Amino acid sequence: MKTRRMIAAAALTVAGLLLTACGSGGSGDGGNGPVTLTFQSLSDQPAAIAATQKIVGDWNKAHPDTQVKIVQAGWDGVYDKLITQFNAGSAPDIVHYEAAGIAPFATDGYLADLSQYLPEAKRADIPKGVLDSVTVDGKVIAVPTELQSYVVFANKTQLQQAGVTIPTGATMSWDQLRDIAKATTKDGKFGLGWGLSSPTAAFVALAPGFGGKYFEGTGDKAQLSVGPGEQALPQLVDAMAHQDHSILPVTLTQSGTKALAPFYAGQIAMTVQGSYQAANIAKDAPKGFDWVVLPPLAGSAGPAQAANPQTLSVNKDSGHVKEAAEFVDFFTSTENLAAINEADALIPPTTSARQALTTKLGGKNGWREILASGEYLTSAPYLFAGKYAQWKDTVATPAYQQFLGQKIDAGGLAKQLEDGWKSVSK
Repeated sequence: MKTRRMIAAAALTVAGLLLTACGSGGSGDGGNGPVTLTFQSLSDQPAAIAATQKIVGDWNKAHPDTQVKIVQAGWDGVYDKLITQFNAGSAPDIVHYEAAGIAPFATDGYLADLSQYLPEAKRADIPKGVLDSVTVDGKVIAVPTELQSYVVFANKTQLQQAGVTIPTGATMSWDQLRDIAKATTKDGKFGLGWGLSSPTAAFVALAPGFGGKYFEGTGDKAQLSVGPGEQALPQLVDAMAHQDHSILPVTLTQSGTKALAPFYAGQIAMTVQGSYQAANIAKDAPKGFDWVVLPPLAGSAGPAQAANPQTLSVNKDSGHVKEAAEFVDFFTSTENLAAINEADALIPPTTSARQALTTKLGGKNGWREILASGEYLTSAPYLFAGKYAQWKDTVATPAYQQFLGQKIDAGGLAKQLEDGWKSVSK
């Protein structure tokens, strides 16, 4: 991560040429017109773009003296882009990103502390674990906007044909999932497909359900340990794949999206996916495909999953931090959060917005279970480990792939993960 002291002339030149539209510290015409705030939005789905435009339009109509201008961007390369923007003094007033990516910018002093602008009612409306994910050194450096969880999508017909009673409780244990996968593995078909070509995000996010944390401490001082809680899920997947033979082998080398094809084809009875896939399944599944979302998964420590919300932050160097923070508060109202999360098929980070969506959509396929899973999202220690992204890409993902391919055992996996962290965090 570059700091304010490391601004290079070349970066300034490039930023000046490419990013002038995102200049921070929005202002009016010579100080006489309305304040103009730039809002760099990463929403890339048509419905979410439309919902964002409506929210901004509603704000601009109600606040003629403080106008918000959307700068449409995308998720690809956004981290490097933000580094360049902040170093060049050209970052937007309002920054859309995610907790895992925005924390380093807070550590380097680029983001405003929103604590004084976060109303007590909203603070109470955000579950503690989710609020923790946007709190750095005691400062609220972002407000969460959208969340995802990992859930199990199931072919209802296949489960019924196998004589499986479809779980309907508040949660479902991983042992239940394993039993259902074994029961529906027959006649050349498999019980489960799980796209684990990049498994680190899922394993780290689901570890709290087994008491796993991976990381202690923050920044460059973060320490990694891989014990029983961290090993539980990888070992369970290994057992299902290589002892039960209930996981379609090819899916272990595929992305989550690729694993949907055998689900639609009836080759697998269930698939573990990010909850947002509900929108794609509703749109893309074959006509007559009868699918359900099973209750939230619970491990030995309960149904907890680590939260990595999408976020809105305010550029500390904006000339209008207060006005930008007021827009963030408006954007994250109950009504607006319900609208943007419905559009993106994601989970609102506030209890009130989640309840509003449950009332509206609870009867639609999968929504009740997906929204219920939002109750169990908790703090994510990996968000504050300074070199997590590097470790994830260069160490953890290759190590997990070797483990799932049976090229190393559990002991070898733990050693690679821990030694790799020591290497990248030097």
